[in-house]
Amino acid sequence: MSVKLSEIIKVMEKFAPSKYKEDYDNVGLMVGDINAEITSVLVTLDSTLQVIEEAKEKNCELILSHHPLLFRKPNSITEETLLGRKIRMAVKNNINIYASHTNLDVVEGGINDLLVRLLGFDRGLVMEESPMASDKGKEGIGRLIELEKPISLDDLCKKIKNDLALSYLRYSGEGNWPVTKIAIINGSGQDYFSLAKKLGADCIISGDTSYHYVSDLYEEAVAVIDAGHFATEWPALKLFAENFKQLLQDEKIDITVKVSEKNFDPYKILV
Repeated sequence: MSVKLSEIIKVMEKFAPSKYKEDYDNVGLMVGDINAEITSVLVTLDSTLQVIEEAKEKNCELILSHHPLLFRKPNSITEETLLGRKIRMAVKNNINIYASHTNLDVVEGGINDLLVRLLGFDRGLVMEESPMASDKGKEGIGRLIELEKPISLDDLCKKIKNDLALSYLRYSGEGNWPVTKIAIINGSGQDYFSLAKKLGADCIISGDTSYHYVSDLYEEAVAVIDAGHFATEWPALKLFAENFKQLLQDEKIDITVKVSEKNFDPYKILV
């Protein structure tokens, strides 16, 4: 069975409306035709050349990507640039690419909530409510978790490493520091570190942290656990792929949803 891409977009817009995206972001249909007939969708974090090739091999006419392929306006679309090669490969193979990014992060049941669930915590409070929120306290950036009993930073690090199946993580703080309030921000959450501290968080879990932010927080006795951008989004996105199947079924849309096997964390660690 096939369905027009426009119908799939309606499902995504209903769950994670594009109006919830951050101002700097770009979401929606990146490449393609809303009238294209879709039989299979490939869910991925990034639209890499390998993933586009994978979509071709698996006969997926649609790539549902978390990170937008078109983040900044390109000056040209040629084989001379990586972005140009991606777009040309997708077009030549009739592959449509749709991105649901910060809008999918902030909604109830979106990537941030799924990450919280993966870590075994209750949903917690929204750190910064979206200005477009339709349900107060349900949609926005970050989640603030208050524990019933303190956990040591050492034990929390071990828990996160295990829950996200990580080979390593970075953290700042002393292992015996008690943690009672945790701010969880998937992906790159550094812009919200000051807010997390203001809200009383004594530990922040995110990715893409940098030295000076972390150093300052250490001096103020706020621990930081950097589990990496990939690890704080991809496991949650794979969970969303299962939920997406149900969202389609609820709308009587019978197509195949596949999870990318070519999407991977580019970082490696030498030990």
